[in-house]
Amino acid sequence: MRASRLISLVLLLQSRDTMTAAELARELEVSERTVSRDVLALSAAGVPVYADRGRRGGYRLVGGYRTRLTGLSRAEAEALFLSGLAGPMRDMGLADAVSSARLKVLAALPPGLRDASARAGQRFHLDTPGWFADADPPPLLADLARAVWQDRVVELRYRRGREVTRTVRPYGLVLKNGVWYLVGQVGEDYRTYRVDRVVSVAVTDEGFARDEGFDLLAFWTAGVAGFLTSLLVEEITLRVSPDGLRVLRATVEPPAARQALAGAGEPDERGWVVTRLPVESLEVAYGVLLRLGPEAEALDPPSLRARLRDAARRLAALYEPEAQR
Repeated sequence: MRASRLISLVLLLQSRDTMTAAELARELEVSERTVSRDVLALSAAGVPVYADRGRRGGYRLVGGYRTRLTGLSRAEAEALFLSGLAGPMRDMGLADAVSSARLKVLAALPPGLRDASARAGQRFHLDTPGWFADADPPPLLADLARAVWQDRVVELRYRRGREVTRTVRPYGLVLKNGVWYLVGQVGEDYRTYRVDRVVSVAVTDEGFARDEGFDLLAFWTAGVAGFLTSLLVEEITLRVSPDGLRVLRATVEPPAARQALAGAGEPDERGWVVTRLPVESLEVAYGVLLRLGPEAEALDPPSLRARLRDAARRLAALYEPEAQR
């Protein structure tokens, strides 16, 4: 926290000729005594901060001193302005902080890289919400983000069929396909909650010490893989054409597609293969095979095959010429 404040102090002095202790304290939201200590720390580190005494005095950088992010290449500078997604940052209530940080980075860049932000914005736009979904953020997202930043325990009322109340230590927020999730610790267990199902949140005054060994990315990645695999409780046998295999990859979850492709037998003279496909249920399998249409044939179980046969008869009847109906 202090390192960030020291950098901000230098950038403020860099952008203005002279600033009083009161002005710096107001900008940095600290006391004037803290400003004095920070200036001494900067001087000890070799930053030439000079104090002018008197009524019109203040602090200034000596000799046109400027700190620059000279170690950045153009590609690195442009990538830096893609690292924060404007929409999600705004949804979490961090728009002002992100805007301030961007201005500070721009002030510290050499003149030749000052166009990095504009170049990145003109070339890339990352649209995170999923298709056919409400793009508005969950109403309690900003409160949860504040609790995550401040390491504050929260009291949640959560809708899961019925409403439940949980005391949660909020470790992080994840945005997946336009849906926000809260990862938190309840007792000794880490759990995941959909933010749009949180009915109410009360941020308490109780702080908590994070487990430094907790890795949000690793937890989420393992949880997603485990969740998808746990859903695949049924298995069907089918024959699939080459075109059907291509459609299958975009129709089922990646773990199911990988297992079906890995277990496929040798293709026959038409290129069709027999394989086994893990699915959530026979109802889901029915929908998958309807989407595959004539590019796949269900071989097992018999009940699924019979249901698809009936669907094929009804579909054929719909497309018969009117004279034959």
